[in-house]
Amino acid sequence: MPRVVRLYIKSAMIGFAVAAVFVALILWLNVANLGHLVSTSDVAVLAVTVFWVLNGIVFSGVQFAWAITAVAVKNDANPGSGDGPCQGVPARVATNDHNRAC
Repeated sequence: MPRVVRLYIKSAMIGFAVAAVFVALILWLNVANLGHLVSTSDVAVLAVTVFWVLNGIVFSGVQFAWAITAVAVKNDANPGSGDGPCQGVPARVATNDHNRAC
């Protein structure tokens, strides 16, 4: 399995675990009276499941973005190594006086 797929699956699992803790805390602390609303509802299981899945999608996306950014930062730690897209080649800038805006 490619490394990026493994990273995505791991990030999704972490995101859904964090979402489960988040939803449990929201309901236990009765934030915005959601705990009472869910506990007295006849569709409480569906409400909690939807709340968890939607938060899981958000937290998984955030976790994956954080993981990808951490990989990019780790690769940028040694910019002169030659393994990235920037090889340290100087750029030439052509100047034309008639194209100046000022």
